[in-house]
Amino acid sequence: MYLLFNDLVTLLSDFKGVREADHFYMTVTDSAAEDQPRGLFIPLSDDSGELLDAITNGAVAAIWDKEKPVPRYTPNHFPIFFTETPLNAAGELLRFYFKKIDGDKVKDMNVTKFVFLNKKLLKENKETYDIAVMLENLSMKNTNNNDERRG
Repeated sequence: MYLLFNDLVTLLSDFKGVREADHFYMTVTDSAAEDQPRGLFIPLSDDSGELLDAITNGAVAAIWDKEKPVPRYTPNHFPIFFTETPLNAAGELLRFYFKKIDGDKVKDMNVTKFVFLNKKLLKENKETYDIAVMLENLSMKNTNNNDERRG
């Protein structure tokens, strides 16, 4: 079960761009340089990279700090979800997604891949310390899913 556009609207109602109810995300990452097919880009720090690189690498939407200007090159239809704190939004997104897939057999479905490379930043924030643990759990589910398919 992939993360959906409507899931994001539930969490972050302040957005611009096209409203596509059937839009889904295969990847969520904080790194613009990361390959992110049907990706949701969340720049968590200045080291995350440029939105243009994320789009080039497959991002189809972004969660954006509402205090920062959106780059002028951003396509008008490209969905941008605004938040005051992208780090907290990432934590809420992970919690939401865990509840969404809770109880479902991961081996029987496609799941969104979460790739947060700046785990140090996540662990430094008390409110989102558990993100690193959630990422590890999701990673283990994805690994188990891949192992079972190889048989």
